[in-house]
Amino acid sequence: MKADRLKQAVLARAVAEGFSVARVAAVDAIPDAPARLAAWLAQGHHGEMGWMEERSDQRADPQRLWSEAKSVVMLGMSYAPDSDPLAILSQNDKAAISLYARRRDYHDVIKGKLKSVAGLLAAQGGVDVKVFVDTAPVMEKPLAQAAGLGWQGKHTVLVSREHGSWLFLGAIYTTAELPADAPETDHCGSCRRCLDICPTDAFPAPYQLDSRRCIAYLTIEHAGHIDEGLRAGIGNRVFGCDDCLAVCPWNKFAEAAQETRLALRDGLDALPLADLAGLDDAAFRTLFSGTPVKRTGRDRFIRNVLIAIGNSGRPELAVSAAALICDPSPLVRAMAAWALIKLDPVQAGTFAAAALASESDIDVRREWLALTPEPESAS
Repeated sequence: MKADRLKQAVLARAVAEGFSVARVAAVDAIPDAPARLAAWLAQGHHGEMGWMEERSDQRADPQRLWSEAKSVVMLGMSYAPDSDPLAILSQNDKAAISLYARRRDYHDVIKGKLKSVAGLLAAQGGVDVKVFVDTAPVMEKPLAQAAGLGWQGKHTVLVSREHGSWLFLGAIYTTAELPADAPETDHCGSCRRCLDICPTDAFPAPYQLDSRRCIAYLTIEHAGHIDEGLRAGIGNRVFGCDDCLAVCPWNKFAEAAQETRLALRDGLDALPLADLAGLDDAAFRTLFSGTPVKRTGRDRFIRNVLIAIGNSGRPELAVSAAALICDPSPLVRAMAAWALIKLDPVQAGTFAAAALASESDIDVRREWLALTPEPESAS
């Protein structure tokens, strides 16, 4: 089959599988990616995401990952909401969970569909294929821009003129030489809404993201304690953050997602913080089964919930924090102490001495010592 006919067959299968958009880039279409990635890593903006640094040469150059590849088919699936995802932020006794995470895990949904598209490409073209959905060192966003799906906005997320900021991305590397589409150009103009809304100032400059200050990174990827100076900005966001995506003006053209397997899960919207704080590991796994939230684990998630409780300004939630000051996880104990001190310092004072007497974890002790400093030793 001729390359142009093969491409059209692939794009038709992509539409049939529910992808919102699919286009093609040449395998060498992102020549500036190695330098950009190296600069980002050198600044430490990847935080603890060591996997971004590992195999960075393959991440920045598709042919380093697979030398036989000639083309990259980039596909996007819309997960645009039908209501304002930021409305939950005003309900400070409820949990804000990022829009993408209140659905079935997109990796599971998209990978099967990618395999269907790639299978047709392999069968009709007699070529080799490899599919990727966050499973290998692939720079999806630069490749998507090179293929014409959209452009990387000032918030570094891909923006589409048709789908706004709401696209899940997948890639098919292939040995087929398919006709490449024209790259998309930047249409951000002078707008900086995504930069200005960030609660933790995670953008040192337009088109630059410091993950170490990003709420999505802090609540999902960061495994340790969250710096006190960043906690207030987290608000009631317990898993991810949609702020910079939701305010993009291009979202006005996005239609609500149609893929039924990515429909919002019932029961995960506006969950009470008090209920979430009471989850043990089994209950956590049951509630978030099949969603991206489950992969973070109970302890890290409850850490986030306690930060939201501490930020709530609701004294009645102090009981939820107090119930966790003896939790087996130091992540949880530390934030339970912080939240309790924030909401009810008098009640916290009744626990502080006993907690300090039995606590060996230095980070947990630091939270209690903010209320009851240890006396300086006599010189």
